[in-house]
Amino acid sequence: MRSSSASSHSASAQTAAERAREVAQRRSDWATLSRLFPYLWEYKWRVGAALTFMVGAKMANVGVPLLLKQLVDAMTIKPGSVEALLVVPIGLLVAYGGLRLCTSLFTELRELIFAKATEGATRSIALQVFGHLHNLSLRFHLERQTGGMTRDIDRGTRGVQSLISYSLYSIFPTLIEVTMVLVLLGTKFDMGYVWITLVALVFYVTFTVKVTEWRTQFRREMNELESASQTRAIDSLLNFETVKYFNNEVFETERYNTALEKLRVARIKSQTTLSMLNTGQQLVIATALILMLYRATQGVADGRMTLGDLVMVNAFMIQLYIPLGFLGVLYREIKQSLTDLDKMFVLLEKEREIADEPGAQELTLGGPPTVRFENVRFAYDPEREILHGVSFEIPAGKTVAVVGPSGSGKSTLARLLYRFYDVSNHDDTGPQGSGRISINGQDIREVTQASVRQSIGIVPQDTVLFNDTIEYNILYGRPEAGHEAAVAAAKAAHIHTFIERLPKGYATMVGERGLKLSGGEKQRVAIARTLLKNPPIVIFDEATSALDSANERAIQAELRTAARNKTSLVIAHRLSTVVDAHEILVLVNGEVVERGRHSDLVSRVGGVYAGMWALQQSSSD
Repeated sequence: MRSSSASSHSASAQTAAERAREVAQRRSDWATLSRLFPYLWEYKWRVGAALTFMVGAKMANVGVPLLLKQLVDAMTIKPGSVEALLVVPIGLLVAYGGLRLCTSLFTELRELIFAKATEGATRSIALQVFGHLHNLSLRFHLERQTGGMTRDIDRGTRGVQSLISYSLYSIFPTLIEVTMVLVLLGTKFDMGYVWITLVALVFYVTFTVKVTEWRTQFRREMNELESASQTRAIDSLLNFETVKYFNNEVFETERYNTALEKLRVARIKSQTTLSMLNTGQQLVIATALILMLYRATQGVADGRMTLGDLVMVNAFMIQLYIPLGFLGVLYREIKQSLTDLDKMFVLLEKEREIADEPGAQELTLGGPPTVRFENVRFAYDPEREILHGVSFEIPAGKTVAVVGPSGSGKSTLARLLYRFYDVSNHDDTGPQGSGRISINGQDIREVTQASVRQSIGIVPQDTVLFNDTIEYNILYGRPEAGHEAAVAAAKAAHIHTFIERLPKGYATMVGERGLKLSGGEKQRVAIARTLLKNPPIVIFDEATSALDSANERAIQAELRTAARNKTSLVIAHRLSTVVDAHEILVLVNGEVVERGRHSDLVSRVGGVYAGMWALQQSSSD
């Protein structure tokens, strides 16, 4: 963590550049839809059934005005004609009700059949994005903005449902209904009705699309400001202790208020333009309705049409223009859903910085392995190299300690061993690093990451716990181990007694990032977690930095026991914790300046290690 902090400025610049590239490379709507199609195609028979029910619902819906015409015309009977009153209208009424029922029934069946496809596609995409984010490199996670990213994922998953709902349940049915109505109007009456409807539709759709495209900028600005305010709020709440330490509650509230004010202005712009869109749409619809009804009324007056025909034309227009009244909303939501879905697909397409080579084999270990760093050079940022040709070996079953001042590259060694980053090319060239790291002679770049990480356990300097129980966090080292194994690991880490005194014992919730526990308690949970994993390689990165002296001495004995017959890398500031190491490396500015056993290094007059030892001893006294 310390080594990477130096590159924070360049990281932020890199993030901005990535955003610019994302905007420049934004997919077309059709390309986004093509990405979604394979997820739906898994449920192809459901898609077919849903489309069939959709067509059936629209046929029944178009049949309603036709029956309504027959019903109205049938009511034009001779006075006293009881037979006509009892037979014709009652039969038409029953058919009318049946068509209404079929419309609703087919619509519900369509939604019922397609619900599994919609939810299944949403689940598959969300799961794939989640897994992909976990597979991305540490660099991505250090640069990400959690609030904005989670917002993008949330909107993307909802976008899948909205896109399917609006397109399959609104746009396609309306197009089918428009086609049917135009055919009926053209065949039963004359083409004048068709032309009025078509011209109105063209004006309506053109106006809606143009204005909605213009409004998209305001909607996009609103979404970006919403993500920014969400990011700011989450970041502030996650760091609430820092806020309170510096008495900056008012400052954080004002920053959040500034973000909310910008969001308010953007939302007002969006709503104002939406009102303009709705007014223009209603003007087009009203004009078309007036022209259609005027023409139909004239037809009735001239005797060319019956009263039932007038009622039918009016019913058709109502059925057409009610869904068209929502076309602006539908188009806007579909465009927004495509944008949100595209953002999620952008996350899904982020390249993995660290990827297994094709055909990579599993790391095979028969016991404690030998670990070698051979002329390792590495830089988080090409302009600032962290490690300058570091070479050392951790013999099988032995312990090597690395000490040195902050920022010298000690934690970087652990990250490289874990393959959070890779040293660069095998030809020892490249701006990001060079050299080779091997476990039992196997280059870790040539084996799978999962097998490397399975073979390593770490007690990190900054322990972060899941917002779950203490037992869950201990068992995270080996989830299938069970309660008894968790208790044994807790005893070995000298935290069992503390847990037993808690009202809920091992079922105690630790809070977000483990903040309900002290630093020392969190570190002991981390030690227990690693002891439970029981890997052949262990890394202790300032494993006892948050412990008091008494607990440190007690746990040091347990750590020595845990490291017995294991290949161990110890990173430490306190030299008293590494006096028993088989070899100690003194790392300064990314270079090994001294190496040897504790007794040898202390005896070197004017040596770096001897100076550090003397300083710490005097501080302790």
